Amino acid sequence: MTSGALPEPSDDQPGRRRCASGRQYELRRGDALAVVTELAAGLRWYSRGDVQLTESYGDADIPPGGAGITLAPWANRVEDGVWYLNGNKQQLDITEVPRNNASHGLLRNASYALVAESEFSVTLEAPVFPQHGYPFLVRHRVEYSLGEDFGLVVRQTLVNDSPADAPFVLGAHPYLRLGEIPSEDLTLTVHAATRLVADEKLIPRSSEHVSGETDLRQGRTVGDLDIDVALTDLAFDGGIARHTLSAADGRSVSLWQDDTCPFVHVFVSRKYPGRPKAVAIEPMTGPANAFNSGHGLGWLAPDASFTMTWGISGSVGSSTAIEGS
Repeated sequence: MTSGALPEPSDDQPGRRRCASGRQYELRRGDALAVVTELAAGLRWYSRGDVQLTESYGDADIPPGGAGITLAPWANRVEDGVWYLNGNKQQLDITEVPRNNASHGLLRNASYALVAESEFSVTLEAPVFPQHGYPFLVRHRVEYSLGEDFGLVVRQTLVNDSPADAPFVLGAHPYLRLGEIPSEDLTLTVHAATRLVADEKLIPRSSEHVSGETDLRQGRTVGDLDIDVALTDLAFDGGIARHTLSAADGRSVSLWQDDTCPFVHVFVSRKYPGRPKAVAIEPMTGPANAFNSGHGLGWLAPDASFTMTWGISGSVGSSTAIEGS
């Protein structure tokens, strides 16, 4: 299956469908369709009508480039997998070998259990058990829902079941698209004033005002971009920041994030299967290496929880389908 092909429809027993990404949960409302995976509580598909709004992948594949996965208890990278807790060195497994980093948290390859399911929503949850490098017991709960406007809303909640405060960063890794329009022909707009300047390991070392191709506030053509950058100082309006891919015909798709997520990572990939360029827009509560820099790092008290909320909406000229039709 190419990245633009609709996943095979589920039958009456979706748990028996054999996919590398585990059980598939389909949400339908009006003209909206979302497919959520057991693996990494990932978003495999979101569309409005016949317009695909996220990149996808085949039944036999795991998410290429982390497509659609949710990230906990950290997003992005921890340099050399090393950080310090009360002066004691913690060593995480190295999961990005070429750069010697611990990447994208501890649940990328985890199975999430079903907590709740309704016609328009599904909630999945997975534990992080105490282990070398992260001696805490936490739970990551992810709720996907389709709203009355047929937009997708995602709520990620981390719960600390440990007897001590636990550090965390939450994030997600969706790739957006706009139907069959080549992504390189789309315009990307991100209202962010500051970029984090990273080294060759993609670890931030400083920050500066956006300029050149990292200044996306007025929109830039994706074909002109070669970026893998964290941005902050987002322009929140009513507690929401919005990032948009738009086409010349007026159609668009947007990822929005609430103000619990002051960072967004923008990655224009040349390696997504079947796509010359693919655009990841990753909402994050903190940037890469937060476990060492402290920048954006959260701490959860015992029994406390934290929720970040983000979503995807499309302006695609779809017919206003009657709810439930």
